[in-house]
This record gives sequence, structure tokens and C-alpha cells, in this order.
Amino acid sequence: MAVEKTSVLVLDTAEPEELAEFYAKLLDAEARLGRHPDYFEVTASGGVALTIRRDRSYTRPSWPSPENAQEAHLHLLVAQRDMDEAEREVVSLGGRPLDTKDNGGARDVRLYSDPGGHPFALVSRESGLAA
Repeated sequence: MAVEKTSVLVLDTAEPEELAEFYAKLLDAEARLGRHPDYFEVTASGGVALTIRRDRSYTRPSWPSPENAQEAHLHLLVAQRDMDEAEREVVSLGGRPLDTKDNGGARDVRLYSDPGGHPFALVSRESGLAA
């Protein structure tokens, strides 16, 4: 008999409330306090999408530098036609572009950091890079 499993990505940060709000707005979800006061859950219609954990000794990722480089990152899948609009939304919510050498237009992947410094990418659904 197989044991049913589920998973959730947990991001560490010094300010979990702020980061949870960023992702809740970006993912059209809700941020709420988790079962422990140091955890905030970002919940969408399909369930918990992401958990944010308070780390009092948190060090921001320095990607692409090797010190404190990314340990995980998100790919947010977006239709190619909506990439520019999605980028405007990310920036308006406090995300920072990490790769601006050719920003805009028909790029399949655009890199950002969230307000806590975690790298993530907007990825065109049509690109085949979703995995």
C-alpha cells in the first residue's frame, strides 16, 4: 500500500508576513498564519501553494554569485502573450528584475528576485522550460 504524500515549497526569510503577501498578490491567493507563528501559508483555490518561514538569522541569496546562492527557485508559468503584463505586476508588487540585458519582448524566461531576495522566473508556458 502506498502512502499518500503531498509537498509544499518553503522559503526562509527574516520577514515572512511581507513575503507571504508578495506571493499571495502575485499568485492571486491568500496569505495566512500557519500552525506555528513563524510560518505563513500562501493558499490558492487548489490548496497551499507555498509556505514562508521566519529565519531570524536569514541571509539573502546572492545568486548568481556562488556565496549564498539559490537553493531553490520558482517558475511561474505565464502565456507568452502575457509576459510583459506579468512583468509589470511583479515589479509593481516589489519584485526586482535580475536579468535586464534584453528585458521585454518575446523572451521565454525572465528572472527576478522577490522582496526577500529569492530568485524566481516568469516562464512562457509555450517554451517547454516549465520543468
